[in-house]
Order: sequence, then structure tokens, then C-alpha cells
Amino acid sequence: MSDGAYIHPSAHIEDGAKIGDDVTIGPYSIVGPAVEIEEGARLGPHVVVEGRTKIGKRSQLYQFCSVGAAPQDLKYAGEDTLVEIGADNIIREFVTINRGTAGGGGVTRLGDGNLVMAYAHVAHDCSVGNRVVLANAATLAGHVQIEDRATVGGLVAVHQFVRIGQGAFLGGGAMVSLDVPPFCIAAGDRASLHGLNVIGLRRSGLSEETIKELRSAYRTLFQSSKKLKEALQILRDQQSGCAEVQHLADFIEASERGVCR
Repeated sequence: MSDGAYIHPSAHIEDGAKIGDDVTIGPYSIVGPAVEIEEGARLGPHVVVEGRTKIGKRSQLYQFCSVGAAPQDLKYAGEDTLVEIGADNIIREFVTINRGTAGGGGVTRLGDGNLVMAYAHVAHDCSVGNRVVLANAATLAGHVQIEDRATVGGLVAVHQFVRIGQGAFLGGGAMVSLDVPPFCIAAGDRASLHGLNVIGLRRSGLSEETIKELRSAYRTLFQSSKKLKEALQILRDQQSGCAEVQHLADFIEASERGVCR
């Protein structure tokens, strides 16, 4: 344990835990023996971090979080799996993040700079990228993949194995059972597309020319009378050179569940 950490006297830190410089651990929090907390991280009161879990630099865990508990999967038999949380994450009250399963790769992973709001749930074997927002009570089933800068609205439920593309926006209360393409808005039960996430694209710094290219690609893919496979081939043939259009096409082409339309 680092000499520079502040641990409240009522907190319980088990032998074997690794606590970095300038870490703060609040009253009545519990840290298990296989946990690593990197420098500058902050755990509020009544936080539980267990299992083989790594908390990245400067991440903040608010009161009553549960991170690293066993997955809610009846097949789980105590295998040595883990949670990896990157730097600069904000994880708010009553969030639950479960460790992975042997059948799903063994790792539940969050990247850097994410905001996970109160009561959200990240299930076993999920992979969440960077700068993602999970709003209040957003629920990710097992094996969900979310790319960078996506926003998952409040009370959204995402089915197992679904992928959420880069910069996508899921409207509040959406029930998402198919992959959501990058840069798109999806909403409803079952979720369907409602255009491009233009506000999000501008906020992320994309040029108007790139947004124009994405608008054209969206029309070709989702607003024409062409079958999706044929529309993808049209995009390939056009070879616009736009990296975002290329990513959109690649994401759709790689879908195993099918995509929202």
C-alpha cells in the first residue's frame, strides 16, 4: 500500500490489495485481496470492489457501487476472471459491474473517460470503449460491445451480444436487440433508426464535409429501396475515402445479429 493513500479507518482493505499513490478510500468501503487501484483514484463511502479487478488512474467510484462481483450467469463456476477499468472514469451511485466468464473471454472491460450514471449495470464480458455515457439505469446484458463516444440513454436495455457503434445515440427507454450502426440514433421497442447523430458528430469535432459523406451513406444504406448487401456494395464502389463511412460499412458487414434499420 502506498504511503500517499488516504484510507478511512472504517474501510476494510484485505491483504494483497495494491493501492497506488494519492488514492482515497472512504468510510466502510471494502477492497478485496486481488484488487489493484492505481494512483489518484477515489472510492467514496460504502463502495465494494472485489474479485480480480483493476481500477485505473483518477477514476472515481461513488457510494454503493459494486465492482468485480461474480457474474449473474448460472454457468459461472468460480473461474478466475476479471474486471479492467481504465483511467478517468466516473462511476456513480449503485452501479454494478460484474467480472467476466470463462466462456466469454474472461474479462469485463471499460476504457478511459467514461461516465456511468446511477443504477447502470454492466454485465459479464462486456467491452465498453472510451468516452462512453451510460445514463441512469442503462442495462447491458452479457457480451455487449460498445465503441467509443456512444451514448446509451436512461432505462435502455441492451440484449446479449449486441454491438453499439462509435458515436451512436440510444434514446431513453430503448429496447435494443440488434446492432446499432456507428453515428446513428436508435430508439423504441424494438429499437429502430431515427437518422444520424449529427449533434454528437459535431461535438466530436468531425467536419461538415465528413457529416455530409455520412448523410449520403445513411441515405444509401437505410433510405433507399436497395437491399442492405447491395447498398454496401455501392458504398464500396464509390470509395469516397472517408474513414467514418468505411467504418460504418465495415461495422454493418461484420454484424452477426443483424442491424437496426
